[in-house]
Amino acid sequence: MELDTITAISTPMGEGAIAIVRISGEDAITIADKLYKGNKSLEEVESHTINYGHIIDPETEQIIEEVMVSVLKGPRTFTKENMAEINCHGGIVSVNRILQLIMKHGARLAEPGEFTKRAFLNGRIDLSQAEGVMDLIRAKTDRAMNVAMSQVEGKLSNRIQRLRQALLETVAHVEVNIDYPEYDAEEMTLELLKEKASFVKDDINKLLQTAQQGKILRDGLSTVIIGRPNVGKSSLLNNLVHDNKAIVTDIPGTTRDVIEEYVNVRGVPLRLLDTAGIRETEDVVEKIGVERSRKVVTEAELVLLLLNNNEEITSSDEELFKISEKRDRIVIINKTDLEQKIDMNKVRELAGTDPIVTTSLVLDEGVDELEEAIKTLFFQGELEASDLTYVSNSRHIALLNQAHAAVMML
Repeated sequence: MELDTITAISTPMGEGAIAIVRISGEDAITIADKLYKGNKSLEEVESHTINYGHIIDPETEQIIEEVMVSVLKGPRTFTKENMAEINCHGGIVSVNRILQLIMKHGARLAEPGEFTKRAFLNGRIDLSQAEGVMDLIRAKTDRAMNVAMSQVEGKLSNRIQRLRQALLETVAHVEVNIDYPEYDAEEMTLELLKEKASFVKDDINKLLQTAQQGKILRDGLSTVIIGRPNVGKSSLLNNLVHDNKAIVTDIPGTTRDVIEEYVNVRGVPLRLLDTAGIRETEDVVEKIGVERSRKVVTEAELVLLLLNNNEEITSSDEELFKISEKRDRIVIINKTDLEQKIDMNKVRELAGTDPIVTTSLVLDEGVDELEEAIKTLFFQGELEASDLTYVSNSRHIALLNQAHAAVMML
């Protein structure tokens, strides 16, 4: 099956100006040519050209679509195989008709990710680059996209290859000393062996130090907003998302369930969860929401704990500090446009070393300081993705940890 010709729609399903149907395999250009009518046969045109014409049904001679067909002859292609890409109008019906015709004349429908799989199997890219392709597609911020692009370009692979080469040279040096002691080769002493191993260990450490940041950029930072009812949790969600995603009223208990949204905060992707206000309640529906809120707090990577500047600290607030004490946390004093009744000394005592930010979401004040606090908590300094080789994949992190443990034994 890995040698047959495959096809798939490469653009998202739905209506749009343009859609692309891709074909890859030994017979890709031949199959496309069976359906194509233009000035020249696709098998006669030069590689890496785009050709205007029409897709026709060979059985009925009916014109199906007006198209531009890219002809790409292997091995100078993404999969290193012959490829054809049919650019047509982005209507669901027309795209599907072209896809069905291609499959009818010899290609099969590609499995998810199979074009990238073929690029890997044919030696066009390595496994980490293949994984980077998916990260690039799923990137939700510019910084995440830069990290993924760096991986697709092979920066991580090249760095790992250099470390592997250093270890191989060290092993070869040891073997020369053992097998050919009569040759005038530098003696590999224990000190020299440890020095070379230390170089590799330090470089692995540098990669692992980027792992937490890399995973955040790749998967998003699971962030939960908690607080008593009516302290401004939904207002904070709306403010960060820049849209009215959650209902905001003066009535406590408006939010009954967990609301999830993705948001870009200074290049850090947050998977933002707005929760029901945690309090004792007899309302059956609200009680379910409160229990769900407690659960997501235990799973979150970052907690935004909201307090009301216009009210004193309550036992419920103290409970919120307690249930979130093992999480990275930022304490937010909201409603600073109202008279201050909260005891800030008590807040500092409960918060400990956690950052404290003051906001007035009604007046849109303090949000910039909150965003900066989030970025500083997880990305110390002004690190740009282009400056570092980030490790973001769980498989890569596990293998680097194994390599680090092995080198530590020397």
